[in-house]
Amino acid sequence: MTSVVERLGGPDPVFSVEFFPPRDAADEQRLWLAIRQLEGLEPAFMSVTYGAGGSSRDRTIRTTGRVVQETSLLPMAHLTAIDHSVAELRNVIGWYAAVGVRNILAVRGDPPGDPNGEWTRHPQGLIYAEELVTLVKQLGDFCVGVAAFPYGHPRSTDLDADTENLVRKFRAGAGFAIAQLFFEAEDFLRLRDRLAARGCDAPLLPGILPLTTVRTLNKTVELSGAPVPPSVAKRLDPYADDPKAFRAAGIDVVTDLAQRLIDEGVPGVHFYTFNRSKATTEVVERLGLLPARA
Repeated sequence: MTSVVERLGGPDPVFSVEFFPPRDAADEQRLWLAIRQLEGLEPAFMSVTYGAGGSSRDRTIRTTGRVVQETSLLPMAHLTAIDHSVAELRNVIGWYAAVGVRNILAVRGDPPGDPNGEWTRHPQGLIYAEELVTLVKQLGDFCVGVAAFPYGHPRSTDLDADTENLVRKFRAGAGFAIAQLFFEAEDFLRLRDRLAARGCDAPLLPGILPLTTVRTLNKTVELSGAPVPPSVAKRLDPYADDPKAFRAAGIDVVTDLAQRLIDEGVPGVHFYTFNRSKATTEVVERLGLLPARA
């Protein structure tokens, strides 16, 4: 199976998509509608997030396996260290390998229920993402991705320490990284520069959430840990009470952001879809990232 790094190594920029596991039957129907619709756009790869709770994990694993069996998409499996013993991690990694998944995103994970809560190690588990990368690489010929943080991980002391943590994950065997949410191109580019200054040139993908509603804007604030900058607020605030106009302006904002990053040479753009296809499709079309048709 093709690796994510191979997909990122072509002459043209690509895009990828991320979903979250369904909570119920209605969610599953919406998820698979979005998967099927985006499959036709031929993303470089897709992923399903891996929740901290057991049922969410099970749905992630099941959905990833179904993607392998029923679609033409290249799946990247999520794996977190939170609430897992090493033995359990080995079992999950082994299951992924058994169904043909060879691309894994290895992240430490957030505490259940409160992403900013106190992180507690499983008694027989791991502490750091770099340890998880090492474990995955020991267990097979996997292409491993990791998370990067343009504003620094919330638990990092400063940006230099955070960058060193990311470099250690690459040294442990990671082949690429996906940057968590951010608002301005410079936020991502400064992260890339910090890596380059340390001699690291592994592929770094920007993660982007289409800003279709005030809720998605607030979610970006929550997940990035950064306030809305004046440049973005100026474009979106006038439409806070006009959902249709806000959506149009938000699509413009993220399209401009992604285009700037493509112009700066990123190998691809990773879209958080919220299990919807329309907004991502619009942005991908406007960026000209659709596959060439005969």
